[in-house]
Amino acid sequence: MNGNAAVTHRGAILLGNYVACDAFHENKPLRVVTHAHADHMVGLKTSLKRCEKVLMTKATKDLIYALKGPLALMGGLVETLDYGETMRWADDRVTFFRADHILGASQVLVENDSGERIVYTGDFKVGNTPVLKSDLLVLEATYGKPSFRRSFEVDVKELIVSMVQEGLEEGTVYIFGYYGKLQEVMQLLRKADVEVPFVMPKRVFHVSEVYENHGMRLGKIMFSMEAEAIELITNNQPCVAFHHMNSRKHIHANSLRICVSGWQFTSPCRQISDNEYILALSDHSDFEGLIDYVRCSKPKRVITDNYRVAHGEILASEITKRLGIPAVALPSSNHG
Repeated sequence: MNGNAAVTHRGAILLGNYVACDAFHENKPLRVVTHAHADHMVGLKTSLKRCEKVLMTKATKDLIYALKGPLALMGGLVETLDYGETMRWADDRVTFFRADHILGASQVLVENDSGERIVYTGDFKVGNTPVLKSDLLVLEATYGKPSFRRSFEVDVKELIVSMVQEGLEEGTVYIFGYYGKLQEVMQLLRKADVEVPFVMPKRVFHVSEVYENHGMRLGKIMFSMEAEAIELITNNQPCVAFHHMNSRKHIHANSLRICVSGWQFTSPCRQISDNEYILALSDHSDFEGLIDYVRCSKPKRVITDNYRVAHGEILASEITKRLGIPAVALPSSNHG
């Protein structure tokens, strides 16, 4: 443990006396799901059975239904909180704030009666994520190495639009990415007046429907097994086919393929085969963004999440060195 917060070897972010975020912990009555990515839903079934409440935003709840089915949240008490809404539990107060990541993503603030502010950022991208003042900050560390910087002169979003527009002149364009990032690209293309149909498999389709229900305008989206969609793909007609990154090796096509990935730092676009490219679009802060958040949050201490991606120790060391703020990575790499 580290004061009133910790990260366990099973991935639970412990805040104050009662809250465990993003994994189950047997001694915490409240479980928070900060967003609907798998590495933040660890032990959710156990939490539903054994915790007194499971907290999340309405959008996160809707995305879990879309990804996991209607039975995913059965067997427990799920309570939704809006951004800025506070729930009191004994002598702690829990408040969610927006995190620019995927739909429904939250930062979590826990305050106690003595006024201590414990903040967990969850996954986030700087810019549209409000910086929360903190006494103790638990920080994501996905791109926690100093070499993880995206200082491109090219606007990656403009590059994606232009590549898709050019590819559509030849027929179908395929885009591979993770949930949330796919929908970000859909909205980007619609705002750039790309009006062709968007075709996608069932789970991507259901996730996209949730985004639409929460205000995103995606135009014509089609389930890939519809007759019209099959015809478009079979005949290599102008449309954009969206697929989860994990299905990339199973989808074979000779037309333009674009993979959107945050793990791309040397250039905004890298060609990996005759017709396939990786573009550097991320929904996480790069190293400089993480350091900026800490600088503006002004915590007395920092804990970096060393469970989900093992750059926490490097990030903690850099925070102490650059900002003079004591920082530690948890769990430590020798936690056994």
